[in-house]
Amino acid sequence: MNTEEIKGTVLRIERSSIHDGAGFRTVVFLKGCPLSCLWCSTPEGKCPEIETFADKTYGKIMSVAETIKEIEKDSIFFFHSGGGLTLSGGEPLMQDEFAGALLCESKKRGINTAMETCLYADYDTVKKLMKYTDTLYADLKFINPDKHLEYCGQNNTIILDNIRKITDENSSSKIIIRVPVIPTVNDSTEELYAIADFCKSLKSITDVELLPYHRLGISTYEKMSLKYPLADIAPQKKEEFEAQKELFKKRMQNI
Repeated sequence: MNTEEIKGTVLRIERSSIHDGAGFRTVVFLKGCPLSCLWCSTPEGKCPEIETFADKTYGKIMSVAETIKEIEKDSIFFFHSGGGLTLSGGEPLMQDEFAGALLCESKKRGINTAMETCLYADYDTVKKLMKYTDTLYADLKFINPDKHLEYCGQNNTIILDNIRKITDENSSSKIIIRVPVIPTVNDSTEELYAIADFCKSLKSITDVELLPYHRLGISTYEKMSLKYPLADIAPQKKEEFEAQKELFKKRMQNI
């Protein structure tokens, strides 16, 4: 089969993002995720199938050729800003054939590529897509496996192993670890120190980013007639988050 004929389930395509990689990014969100994080801001991306709630449909079957055509509409913005394509989700690794083809075809066209992933997948799948990924954003929520199972629905052994392997073997891609800091969930000094110590042990990461908690997906939960699991947890205040970042930074620097 021609690569451009491969099809996948796209949740949506967002343009001119400035939070998902360098420059202006076109973000292709794919359907399906193996985790069930209680704070997930994209509940409509969890199920791999197309879903309809009331008058809203989430998901569309698209070929690689159709998706690349949409991405290329923003080429002028990529050129002037240093931006490109970012794959997100859901979890792109759940549609590895489609995701890999999108990344490969983008690279052929000189488009910078990035992928946001939880890395819950077979390592051969991760390695295959890394060949076409300029920047990898890897989510890291916990080091404690019991807490990861409790709050994300799966054990994190495979995730930690994949992070170690890609940072050991990586030669050209930028690898950025992203840590969503959730009040009362993973924001204890103990857990933040554990994450910092793990990151310090890695060989080739570009950066570690701490992300503040938000509840931007609550309206989607309502549209889907779902209860938001962490409704009682409020986002941390700016000064609290800055203090957590400083604590983390000092641990990373062994201060």
